[in-house]
Amino acid sequence: MSTQEPSSSQEASKTLVQRAPEVAGNVLRQILEFAIDGNMTIPGAKDAAARCLQTRGDHEAAVESVVRQHVGLAGAQGFLTNLGGLLLLPVALPANLAGLAVVQMRMIAAIAHLRGYDLNDRRVRSALTLAMLGEDDVRKLVASGKLPSTPMGVATAPVFDPILEHAVSERVFGDLGMKMAGKHAVVQVAKRIPLVGGGVGAAADGYFTYALGQYARREFVRRRG
Repeated sequence: MSTQEPSSSQEASKTLVQRAPEVAGNVLRQILEFAIDGNMTIPGAKDAAARCLQTRGDHEAAVESVVRQHVGLAGAQGFLTNLGGLLLLPVALPANLAGLAVVQMRMIAAIAHLRGYDLNDRRVRSALTLAMLGEDDVRKLVASGKLPSTPMGVATAPVFDPILEHAVSERVFGDLGMKMAGKHAVVQVAKRIPLVGGGVGAAADGYFTYALGQYARREFVRRRG
């Protein structure tokens, strides 16, 4: 009896490890699809891009507007989900990460759409997910040979690479998990203070979103005629 328990535990652990790429892919796929398509109350990336284009009348001005709007959205949700301090942290932190991922993914997708990329193309969707890592992490992974190319290279590759898609999903999912575990320790400690935590959360989420927006603008160069 006792000799079988470790075996069962090992089998369960092995199953979890084997399913990790599947879990990561499913979670990020749902975030990506929601960010692009939206729903009845929250417009997706294409609609957000179209509204900015209609208001600004120029694609590059619309890109600037998209970034500015999503930085504001990231800051707002960062403030609200971190306002409660330590007592609400177990609930608020996952909500903050999910909300921030949707906001950032929608911003990156809207930028790519305005620059002429097909958001239904699986290569482009892999590139959008990869861009979520940010410039520094992508540069390091490409330099170390763990990734073959940048978001721009993935979006314009000759063929879709499902193996690369799984690798990107795992990496981005792991990055979100590291943030949840306290990767940005100083920020997380400050978030534990009621009211003050909300302000820190808003500033941090707004800053990271702005940085991703600038990275996406550099990566997804204009393809429209």
